[in-house]
Amino acid sequence: MLYLKTDEEVGLLRESNLLVSKTLGELASLIKPGVTTLYLDGIAEEFIRDNGGIPAFKGYGDFPATLCTSVNDEVVHGIPSSYILREGDIVSVDCGVILNGWYGDSAFTFAVGEIDESVRRLMDFTREALEEGVKEAIAGNRIGDVSRAVQDKAESGGYSVVRELVGHGIGKSLHEPPEVPNYGRKGTGSKMEKGLVICIEPMINLGRKETFQMRDGWTIKTIDGLPSAHYEYAVAVDRGRADVLTTFKFIDEVLNKS
Repeated sequence: MLYLKTDEEVGLLRESNLLVSKTLGELASLIKPGVTTLYLDGIAEEFIRDNGGIPAFKGYGDFPATLCTSVNDEVVHGIPSSYILREGDIVSVDCGVILNGWYGDSAFTFAVGEIDESVRRLMDFTREALEEGVKEAIAGNRIGDVSRAVQDKAESGGYSVVRELVGHGIGKSLHEPPEVPNYGRKGTGSKMEKGLVICIEPMINLGRKETFQMRDGWTIKTIDGLPSAHYEYAVAVDRGRADVLTTFKFIDEVLNKS
């Protein structure tokens, strides 16, 4: 069953996702060679709590941290650690919060210093694939329309789409129906109605689509050791348009200054 939100509830979700957006913006200036992912995690938790929120990922299952920090060939769910970021790395930072009982969830892939142009192109295509998916998140369309738009953009660049991991609904729970795959067929899946709020999150690999899980029980890596990129928006479905509750403007303001 799909839980459709009222306009008031969408407004509360917008506030939660704004806090996530601001948290990622706070981290943007700190992501550089020599910084550990555990340090970033501490900064994020402090910022979220200082702004009245609760880290959504910490204690979810047995996840031990505020952020998922996935470096290079880590696709998602990387656990922050003493790993020191190096020039040429990329790191996907996935952040979730609870604010006034409502969840926010967003992810952005950051370059650490100067990176290889082939990896930069992967990041660009993945972010563009997210935008293409968002365009389809309108009332009357189906989840498969979102999925196909993401897949078509990613594969047009010669990249592969991770199959095992998908987007999801969001609201008073971090994960609600429906699942939102990043691959599929137009005209299939649940019909979207006004008030449905979903997280669209392309996970796109430079090489093969296959992945595996590390022994920590969380971290997902590419099977061939090549990089993966990940971006995520929370989006409220509306009539004739998609209402994006997340913003990358705080990140872009920092990155455009550097």
